[in-house]
Amino acid sequence: MSIRNPEREELLRLELKTLEGRFRTILQEGLNCSPFEAEAVIDAVREVYFPWLDEASVVGPPGRVVLVAVAADEPAGKSISECAKQTVSLLVHRGAEDDRLLQSQGPTAFRRQRLPDLCQQALSQGALLTREDLAYRIFFVSPRTISRDLAWLRCQDPPLPLPLRSLVHDIGPVLTHRVQVVRLALQGKTTTEICRILRHSPPAVANYLSTFTRCAQLAQRQLHFGQIAFLLRRGRALIRQYLDLLAECQRDPTMAYHLEQLLQLGQMGGGKKSIRRNAHAR
Repeated sequence: MSIRNPEREELLRLELKTLEGRFRTILQEGLNCSPFEAEAVIDAVREVYFPWLDEASVVGPPGRVVLVAVAADEPAGKSISECAKQTVSLLVHRGAEDDRLLQSQGPTAFRRQRLPDLCQQALSQGALLTREDLAYRIFFVSPRTISRDLAWLRCQDPPLPLPLRSLVHDIGPVLTHRVQVVRLALQGKTTTEICRILRHSPPAVANYLSTFTRCAQLAQRQLHFGQIAFLLRRGRALIRQYLDLLAECQRDPTMAYHLEQLLQLGQMGGGKKSIRRNAHAR
């Protein structure tokens, strides 16, 4: 009987959540390559492209960190090596506001204030963070430190949404939050009110409403829900719930009115044109 090595397992999980890990998953799951073939392709890419990429000087916006995380629609219990990955850009340091917080209250207070927003930022970009992501890729502390921070947050504010991969349980709460956001918008709530009620960030709310609007536009064209899920790159369960909301709009005049407002905003923003372009491209 082999002896488990938790530290080694932790490093292996982190290795899977890199650009190479994401590329390896695409080769094995999407193109049906064997592990040997996938590694050969990655070696060829390293040889051809990496010398140029290493020389490129890419400077991102101040305070941001880019990392690879597990896609939000991947179910709990699925091996990370088999999960689709998503590259996300997270605003960690907000400038003078966080400088004052660090100076007056220290790094612990800084982490605890930023944790909920970082989780929401990742979710709004289609990914779920883990304790390891937060510990090793963002705050450079131990996972135990992050666990203590999360326990403190839950004690201080139990309803506070913390969409970590370990807490989501089959993505149910994620879908619930997305549908709640859309339902409140269809009831006439503003973005500010939705953020206050559900404690979501404005970019997350905008992302959910944009996806719902594109779903509604495709549904008007009589596309099957499976086709909509494929075009929008969202899970079928989420699209089913969005279609249920659209059915409710047909029975509720208030929801129907606000749906029309969302659709008009989507057309003004070029959403319909981009969807048509994507549909033709596929």
